[in-house]
Amino acid sequence: MKLFKLKTFTIALIFGSLACSSMSNPPSMNKESKTEPLNYLALGDSYTIGESVAEDKRWPLQLAERLRENEIEINNPKIIATTGWRTDQLKAAIESDSELLDEYDLVSLLIGVNNQYQGRSVESFAPEFEELLQKAIELAGGDKEKVFVVSIPDYGKTPFGASKSDQIARELDEYNAVSLEICSEYNVKYFNITPISRQDDPDGELVAGDNLHPSGKQYSLWVESFYSEVLNMVNQ
Repeated sequence: MKLFKLKTFTIALIFGSLACSSMSNPPSMNKESKTEPLNYLALGDSYTIGESVAEDKRWPLQLAERLRENEIEINNPKIIATTGWRTDQLKAAIESDSELLDEYDLVSLLIGVNNQYQGRSVESFAPEFEELLQKAIELAGGDKEKVFVVSIPDYGKTPFGASKSDQIARELDEYNAVSLEICSEYNVKYFNITPISRQDDPDGELVAGDNLHPSGKQYSLWVESFYSEVLNMVNQ
């Protein structure tokens, strides 16, 4: 495990999705060469399980549906995620899940907000996130081109977090900078949805009814922002 130093939050992290290129040529995942539907594993916390939104509005479900619209056969995602989970809790849940397949065609990872919310240091987050990324790659059959990471949204822009918005934004920027750096080291795709969570929302359409989590509409904006890249991933 190498020590990751905090770096200035780069302009690449502030604007749009970021994809780190891979140097390997993975086996084909397109629908012509695969007789069975794709299997997708989504790892995370409340943002992945879709706290306070209908099941079909969870972003992994929306992503799978978009792929089907492009004639990609894919099963409903297997989701390992629970509201409140930190990195260590997600790791324990993955290790104890007896129903995991040996290999998935697509694996996503979005984790870290509860480490920040519970006052854990970003230095302690780094090695735990790296372990989870390694596990995600393992579950993708060792193929980094099947794995992507989604950045942590900024809950400081919600009514729940508004009173500490500056502190939350600063700390989440640090967390996201670390996860981006680790993804870059591993040549894993990184999709930065944090700017979407920071958009002006005068009508409250981007926040769920609990005044904390993203709404189904916000999740759809996430999916729209990285959908074309995921489509390319499954069509390789």
